[in-house]
Amino acid sequence: MVDRRNFLKASLLGASATALAMGGKLAARAATPARAAAGARVVSTWDFGVAANQAAWGVLGKGGHALDAVEIGVQVPESDLKNHSVGKGGYPDRDGRVTLDASIMDAEGNCGAVAAIEHIAHPISVARRVMERTPHVLLVGDGALQFALEQGFARENLLTPEAEQAWHEWLKTAHYQPSINSEVRDYGKTGRPGGKDNHDTIGMLALDAHGRLAGACTTSGMAWKLHGRVGDSPIIGAGLYVDGEVGGATSTGVGEEVIRNAGSFLVVELMRQGRSPHEACKEAVMRIVRKRREASKTLQVGFLAMNRDGEVGAYAIQRGFSYAVCDAKKQDGLLPSQSVYTTNYS
Repeated sequence: MVDRRNFLKASLLGASATALAMGGKLAARAATPARAAAGARVVSTWDFGVAANQAAWGVLGKGGHALDAVEIGVQVPESDLKNHSVGKGGYPDRDGRVTLDASIMDAEGNCGAVAAIEHIAHPISVARRVMERTPHVLLVGDGALQFALEQGFARENLLTPEAEQAWHEWLKTAHYQPSINSEVRDYGKTGRPGGKDNHDTIGMLALDAHGRLAGACTTSGMAWKLHGRVGDSPIIGAGLYVDGEVGGATSTGVGEEVIRNAGSFLVVELMRQGRSPHEACKEAVMRIVRKRREASKTLQVGFLAMNRDGEVGAYAIQRGFSYAVCDAKKQDGLLPSQSVYTTNYS
């Protein structure tokens, strides 16, 4: 005869084992890419942001960290030799030297940046090393290069034959003398700064499945700039700002105008006050326009923002600014930004 007490005990143990097995299967199912990507989103500036977003999605879609996603994502335009405004292949300054700027930031306020760095193809990765391996936020010029080499980054020539040829063409008619606003007057074949032919930055914001935010911004700056010129991209609070309690913002266009208004920090603070990402970007743009009424008619600045809930918004001075959006539903989204002025210029 089977002992009733032992029978019940065995039954309970069997049920517990079944429950544990089912729990393990449920946990494994929850870790699949489809579920890991739930709620994740990445956005970036300009049409070349589509490919950058897709690279970032390779991290986010597997449940990875937003910080890893933005670093890997912006490396795509940094490596694209056809892109003359970011990374290797970027147009040089008026001395023929390619100098790069980049910044990276996470939701806890950790950040790193490099400015006017030469000979390093991926400044965004050097910026992350500054963040993680030094007590500093920003390294510049020779010091940034020295640090990068010490960290094992390869030194290489960033001036491609195509970019060098474009520089020589510019020199034929350029007034090689520093003067106010020369970047606007003497811009040559590439168009006005921040115009449709000179998308001078990629800014990227990512929200991962765990609700963590991060951002990255990288550029070769404006073509034919004065040697040593640094724009907004490596300046935390100007070209990039992230606050895990609120959201993140990044910018593109004429960096001097963004710096004057601490643009990305302003956008995040406006979101903190209750503005939507679109409303916050619009107000930041309008602040520039109000201060620079006449100048704003011939320059471009655009802001892109995402709040902690994944809501996205953008706004620009000139028509033509676009931004890429990538999530579990669609990985190649590209949207036009609203703008103050509605006629294109070249």
